[in-house]
Amino acid sequence: MKKINYILIAVFLTGILFSSCKKYLTVNPKTQMPQNILFDTEGGFKDALTGVYIQMKSSSTYGSALTQTTIENLVSSWDVTSNATDQRLGLFSYTDGGVQISFEAIWGQQYKTIASVNAILGQIDARKDVFKTQGLYELVKGECLAIRAYLHFDMLRLFGPIPTATTGAASMPYATIVSTTPVEKISYTAFQNALYKDLTDAENLLKDIDPLTKYSVAQVKSPGLTSGFNPSDTFFAYRYLRMNYYAVKALQARTYLWFNETAKAYECAKAVIDVKNTDGTPKFKLGAATDFSNKDFVLTAEHVFGLYDFDMFNKYNNNYAAGILKKGTAETTIKTQLYGNTGTDIRESNLWELVTLGNGSKCYITKKYQVVANTAVTAATDFKQIPMIRLSELYLIAAEAAPYAEGVEYLKTFRTARNIGTMATPANPSALQTEIIKEYRKEFYAEGQGFYNYKRLNVPKASFLFVPSAATVNYLIPIPKTEAI
Repeated sequence: MKKINYILIAVFLTGILFSSCKKYLTVNPKTQMPQNILFDTEGGFKDALTGVYIQMKSSSTYGSALTQTTIENLVSSWDVTSNATDQRLGLFSYTDGGVQISFEAIWGQQYKTIASVNAILGQIDARKDVFKTQGLYELVKGECLAIRAYLHFDMLRLFGPIPTATTGAASMPYATIVSTTPVEKISYTAFQNALYKDLTDAENLLKDIDPLTKYSVAQVKSPGLTSGFNPSDTFFAYRYLRMNYYAVKALQARTYLWFNETAKAYECAKAVIDVKNTDGTPKFKLGAATDFSNKDFVLTAEHVFGLYDFDMFNKYNNNYAAGILKKGTAETTIKTQLYGNTGTDIRESNLWELVTLGNGSKCYITKKYQVVANTAVTAATDFKQIPMIRLSELYLIAAEAAPYAEGVEYLKTFRTARNIGTMATPANPSALQTEIIKEYRKEFYAEGQGFYNYKRLNVPKASFLFVPSAATVNYLIPIPKTEAI
């Protein structure tokens, strides 16, 4: 596995761009430093972990390709130009040169980030004595293990087999060390076990020290005397933008569902859905029409884990407002085909708009990533977050993984939050599954989850929404040739 064996890791020094909040996420790369110097202090470990989160926002992965572009083109979410790479992605033309380059970029960047995580984990136990702040060792190590699991799991979901057909499946590497030699591929079962181990170890490290288990999202979002959460080190704040304890439980739910361990998936999803603050209010809540009215189109209240993207305003203007990522030239494409023209669904009413481009043409675009300009943003209007795991997904996991009657109730609760609670109740488990598939493609449009849901269930072409007539659905994306071991 080439291009992933990093011995140096970038150091990121704090640079406050517009306010003290989220300062650990608004830093700029300054230099590179050998590991033996970087990890001599607590600050070195914190800087290295901050660097990992910045790497995760690369346009080759969660900053674009694994959320809004490449992976969304696999399910034809956007109008495309004939014979372009985006069109060939929608045709599942994996032998096309442009398509191969797209997947090589994802593979390479994802494993580079994993290498940075492993650089931290390779030093943290040997240098445990540098940690003087109570809980910081557990926090850094727990987050690193959770991130490693998150990144590897998406590699499995993208490049691995359909989970219902793993016999003879090609093996993949699960990288746990920084090495100058290629990481060996392991079996599907070994990969699954390594994933589970990282998540279990992360859970055990974080469960007793993560501030989000003791304080509300609002408190960790505004550390200080007035909020009641006033840590001596603000690295313990803003936990909703980090792989926190509940993000680990949510990722466990996602992984258990992938491997068809439904009872465990339901248990983990329920743990996040049911968690309460000390005053009895929900830790996380489903979004509502008022969130859209407040211009929080990405529904940050639902984010169990999100990535802060300081450049989201410019990205929205360049990709959506400019008509690069668009779907249809009239409202009917989305309102009727995607949402069923309910007239009540808050997503149908608030998340899309018809715009006129500079050349006079019209197109329909999503407002999901529309945010206030950096020059005008305030703490109350700062919604620049890439959703990585949302509470809505946990409700849909519970709807599928719970016993049928309970599952129906979770779907009803979710639909009520989206103002479509009056829709007919699914008559049986098969009908329930069909409705859940529909909700995945509505709910996670431009978030990269639709393809994974189709693949997990091996959904036939007829169950896709915008698939081209010429497409032959193929979920088995080849591992890039340039990364062959």
